[in-house]
Amino acid sequence: MNLNNGETTCKTFSGANGEKEHFLFIKAPGSGAFEDQLKAVEERYAAAQSSLGLPPGSAVFRRVFLSDVLNQEALVRQSALADPADPVALSIVQQPPLPGGRIALLAYHVQGRAPLSKRRLSPNHVLIEKNGLGHLWSAGLCAGGGAASAEAQTRAVFAGLTGALESQGGSLEKHCVRTWIYLKNVDVFYQGMVDARRELFARQGLTADTHYIASTGIEGACGGRLDLVGLDAYSVLGLDPRQVSYLNAFDRLCPTKDYNVTFERGTRVAYADRAHHFISGTASIDAGGGILHPGDALRQLERALENIEALLKSGKAGMADLAHLIVYLRDPADLPRVGAYLANNFRDLPLAAVRGAVCRPGWLVEVEGLAVTPNDEPALPSF
Repeated sequence: MNLNNGETTCKTFSGANGEKEHFLFIKAPGSGAFEDQLKAVEERYAAAQSSLGLPPGSAVFRRVFLSDVLNQEALVRQSALADPADPVALSIVQQPPLPGGRIALLAYHVQGRAPLSKRRLSPNHVLIEKNGLGHLWSAGLCAGGGAASAEAQTRAVFAGLTGALESQGGSLEKHCVRTWIYLKNVDVFYQGMVDARRELFARQGLTADTHYIASTGIEGACGGRLDLVGLDAYSVLGLDPRQVSYLNAFDRLCPTKDYNVTFERGTRVAYADRAHHFISGTASIDAGGGILHPGDALRQLERALENIEALLKSGKAGMADLAHLIVYLRDPADLPRVGAYLANNFRDLPLAAVRGAVCRPGWLVEVEGLAVTPNDEPALPSF
């Protein structure tokens, strides 16, 4: 099976210790009923796992992009993508796949010499225990519509994350590596989320003088009709401070504190044989925090990717090390130009293009990603 065939794309990192990490992106057919598209994604995903020789239980995280979450989520939860017998962190978010289709899948698998030790702490939290570390994947945290404001819902979803961390002896400050925050209407509710997050972080000990967390704050919706804010997160329990550094390129992007937001541009987590580079949502921004190339989505994409390249370089990585990308477009009408550029430059990279407005209306495109590089520091914990 050709895993880079226009329908399925895979990137694999093989570590010196024999552990493999697989990143897969699965597209659905561009037309047809949702049930048929869901079945096609299931079949393509199963075929990819078979082709890669992935054992049962190797899946860690799945993000399902939907065109209409209120009508589609229940069917996803009844499908093989949400097998209750296999603890997997399942993120389901309304961000319509582009250029068409009602569903797409981004999946992450870890393949080692021994089966993964996985357990579900709650419906929203899965713990992977490996080599003395606990990889906590949190997905689908929503307030349940019980709070009316974005500020209150932000506090509620982060309370769910901090509660899970504290139940395992962890904390947001020391152990959370990456967050994804989804806002039902980013143009309206983003500022409320930002204000609540800033106050919450300060109480948790995260400040401009310490550090923040790599993050994407983007338009998206979870399954509750009244939910304004949703959250996914990745944390590493037992993380050694020596493992963590932060990615910056101040000649190209200003510190986020300069415009009063609280996230890291990127975070690098190093292990004995590899390093993960988590790139936050990145736009066409200049060193003063301004928007470059207003009105031109393609030039904005090029600048965003140049910014990502600079961030990766600060962590001794490059674009060739990318394991996957997610590209968010405010206006699907920009896809023909943007899509052609992506196809020419990232043909064999798992890449999801979805509809998702960015936090400032002038930013027409945002890009996030993950890179994995070899590392040789035997004194650090193993992955």
